[in-house]
Amino acid sequence: MLTHVHAADNVAVAATIDPDVTAASTVTSDWVDMSDYHTILAVVMAGTLGTNATVDAKLEQATSAAGAGAKDISGTDITQLTQAGTDQSDSQAVISLQSDALDVANSFQFVRLSITIGTATSDAGGIILGVAPRVGPASDNDLASVAEVVRV
Repeated sequence: MLTHVHAADNVAVAATIDPDVTAASTVTSDWVDMSDYHTILAVVMAGTLGTNATVDAKLEQATSAAGAGAKDISGTDITQLTQAGTDQSDSQAVISLQSDALDVANSFQFVRLSITIGTATSDAGGIILGVAPRVGPASDNDLASVAEVVRV
């Protein structure tokens, strides 16, 4: 049994798409530097979906924190969440990515979450958790917007 190991030492809030009412459009998180983590976990959160709304999500990669050369990461697209017929309001989808899945041969090391709301305004949000930091406790790499980390 592990003692004195806190999740905050191993998992950081690396990027977010703050939950909000989102018009039919694409919203993205900040870029996450994968040189800080061995893996990430992206969580897509669909709230109340509008009539006939759809939610698509994927991860993208880039060569800089400014998004240079951005392109999709193959295999990271979620199965579309829909309101029409299947009522997938208030559901989640998770994308797990190892750092070696990036196009490292061409210097891609930054990742972001992209969520596309289709057809109707809907509630949505997302978070990228940086897992297994390469150096120090993961909480050292939390976003500045993380107001507090409580360890008990």
